Amino acid sequence: MSHDPSTVSPLTARKTWRTVEPLHGMVYFAPEAAASYRELGLEGQSGYFVSRSAPMGAVTAGTVVATFFNFRPSLVHASMDGVWDRVSPSDVLAARLEAAVSALRRMLGDAADTEDVATAADLAARAAQRAGEHREGRPLFAGHADLPWPEAPLERLWHAQTLLREFRGDGHISLLVHHGLDAVEALVMHEATAELPVDILRATRGWSDEEWAQGAERLRARGWLTPTADADHLSLSAEGLAVRQDIEEATDRLSVFPYEAIGEEGCDTLRGLARPWSRAVVSAAGLGG
Repeated sequence: MSHDPSTVSPLTARKTWRTVEPLHGMVYFAPEAAASYRELGLEGQSGYFVSRSAPMGAVTAGTVVATFFNFRPSLVHASMDGVWDRVSPSDVLAARLEAAVSALRRMLGDAADTEDVATAADLAARAAQRAGEHREGRPLFAGHADLPWPEAPLERLWHAQTLLREFRGDGHISLLVHHGLDAVEALVMHEATAELPVDILRATRGWSDEEWAQGAERLRARGWLTPTADADHLSLSAEGLAVRQDIEEATDRLSVFPYEAIGEEGCDTLRGLARPWSRAVVSAAGLGG
């Protein structure tokens, strides 16, 4: 497929990632994943932290705090305590891939083995492999990029989107740091956009209500939150909205490089193929709910 890389826009990068992302993201909520981690002796949130960090090897909790960014360090340390004495990264990775594919097969049904999946996998893999040419400053992505490529189309599609997600995520974290945001402040800004129910953020990130409130106060001091009579209602100020937009647009620009491998036409094809599968995943409650 011929293409002109210069025509791949930041908006295309965002749209393509968002359309395909449910095919990866469901692994964090699917019961197949939780069950596979329990079989390895990983309870609670240990399965999440260990399975996502395993591509980097048997890393410390401090490395997970740094690369995952927005989780309370004490939660990470408690979840990672002694895990590498009980399991190996290779065993965790094998369980994660098996669980992801099992969950996708349940959610997609007969669509999981179609030629369309093979076509989508080829497109996503070309983008993800190009991402591997720029690993610098992207430690979590780099760990995933060193993993062997699965051969079966559905596995390849999931793995490719995993790489594209972590490539984008590492770039996003660098921008949060650049703007002087700590983990709680980044979460509070996200809450203030009302894009995701705050209960999900608070329940999974481990920060106390007091720490959350302190983060909000720090953002108010910077002029990034609008003062309101209701302390529980957060709204970004004009300056806060501008900062948020700058971060999101810069994240899109940093995410363009992989998609240049397939061009606008390839991105459009990939989105068209993946859209019904992503809808099926959401309908199957693969993303919670």
